[in-house]
Amino acid sequence: MAVTESLRGGTTEPTGAPAVHEGILRRQSARESAARTYARALPIVPVRARGLTIEGADGRRYLDCLSGAGTLALGHNHPVVLEAIRKVLDSGAPLHVLDLATPVKDAFITELFQTLPPGLADHARVQFCGPAGTDAVEAAFKLVRAATGRTGILAFSGAYHGMTAGALEASGGAYDVRVARLPYPQDYRCPFGVGGERGAELAARWTESVLDDPKSGVPRPAGMILEPVQGEGGVIPAPDGWLRRMRQITADRSIPLIADEVQTGVGRTGSFWAVEHSGVTPDVMVLSKAIGGSLPLAVIVYRDDLDAWQPGAHAGTFRGNQLAMAAGTATLAYVRENGLAERAADLGSRMLSQLRKLAGEFSCIGDVRGRGLMIGVEVVEPEDHSRRDEGCPAALAGIDGAGSGPGPAHLTAAGEAGGAPGQADGGAAADLGRPGGGVGVLAGLDPAGNAGATSAGRVPAGRRAGAEATRGSDRHPRPAAPDLAAAVQRECLRRGLIVELGGRHSSVVRLLPPLTISDEQAAAVLDRLADAVDAVTRSHAGHDRGHQPNPRHRQYDDRADWTG
Repeated sequence: MAVTESLRGGTTEPTGAPAVHEGILRRQSARESAARTYARALPIVPVRARGLTIEGADGRRYLDCLSGAGTLALGHNHPVVLEAIRKVLDSGAPLHVLDLATPVKDAFITELFQTLPPGLADHARVQFCGPAGTDAVEAAFKLVRAATGRTGILAFSGAYHGMTAGALEASGGAYDVRVARLPYPQDYRCPFGVGGERGAELAARWTESVLDDPKSGVPRPAGMILEPVQGEGGVIPAPDGWLRRMRQITADRSIPLIADEVQTGVGRTGSFWAVEHSGVTPDVMVLSKAIGGSLPLAVIVYRDDLDAWQPGAHAGTFRGNQLAMAAGTATLAYVRENGLAERAADLGSRMLSQLRKLAGEFSCIGDVRGRGLMIGVEVVEPEDHSRRDEGCPAALAGIDGAGSGPGPAHLTAAGEAGGAPGQADGGAAADLGRPGGGVGVLAGLDPAGNAGATSAGRVPAGRRAGAEATRGSDRHPRPAAPDLAAAVQRECLRRGLIVELGGRHSSVVRLLPPLTISDEQAAAVLDRLADAVDAVTRSHAGHDRGHQPNPRHRQYDDRADWTG
């Protein structure tokens, strides 16, 4: 019997499932290269998935807050995506068309241009690239070099732009004379030791000095590339004012500005494109991941006056992926029509607020930051070998309460089977923004989640009133703790939660849930994360309880995620 067949219906592990699971993992280890990554930290064998939930070959179910590294804006196998793919398959349309014009491609471009930031859509060109974001980065570099006749690129410390040669050159940690690295502002680990607006101002002045000093060793570059939120760099949102300064600095010097929106795009940060928070219109946008609706697709969109390419200047065999274009059109339209970017802003700020309360109880959480549903929890060496509060009542009590609101059966109808969040159907999504709306960890919180005081939502809520009193300690953050972060990731997996690690030292626990996540699901995610941190902290302090899930916590019933 096929593995997928044996898992249909019910939650009981099928006979032989553990053996199948272990056998597949053994063969992967024996046959795949040493370069494999996610499979090492997440030894699962997915066989079925819907929405937020993945089911493994061993019968276990997981809440997926990795989402294909941000690829799955609508979660796994969303009905509108599946319908779009089936429509192309059933139509007899060619699946591979190189760069030929097709109705499917035309519809994708039309929808994509409809979402672009003001100032770009009316003067835009699009180039379809190879199916990975890194190829789109390469295309952006080739474009601005052709348009300007210059070769150098300005990039930023902590950046990640892909794994091909040119993209790696612009990423943090690489060495290439054509790439000049500039300081990227951040509050928690400010490169200048001051943080806040002052730190961002110093970073901007540094950039101006490098460009204007004839002895800086940096000739006028072909372009500047930046991420509006550094993802792999540790979920570091760029201050809006700093982004505007970068736009002004580059415009004044005729340097094209390239925005890498591969992970931040399509509503992830609470605006359709992350640059829109600051009102910045870049010259080039690099897009991938979510624009393909779970299938491989990458493009660059750029101002038409930069289109200095000759025919064939950038090509690729698989740039005409019809299925990805159809899935992408469906995803872009669904996010736009159902206000999922606005939902991400609201729900994300409330999740950040609750995580900051959790940070107040565990000294191993150094910082909580993010924008929308792109969230990072930085794990650091604890102040000592015990928790600040043995029982952690404030954090965990806030995560326990889940006694009201619609149950999982409704969740499937509204949140995962195609129902639009915000419908007047009594669903959890419809409660967003109402006092007391939602359930569990999010119930009754200020819809702003105390995150509106800063443009990028980085200042911990518990530090607002006493900012001056804590400034000294904030300017000297404790060392990153990658081993503890890895332990938190393992404990999350044991509790049925998939999270990613990122940051300079792989010490940032990252949450990238689909934009369709409901309030109840968000509460379950924070439940499991809090329990994992609790287990790791207790073990680190020397009084291990066996790392079992806290019995006080409500257990989210994911069986209702599977219908039909």
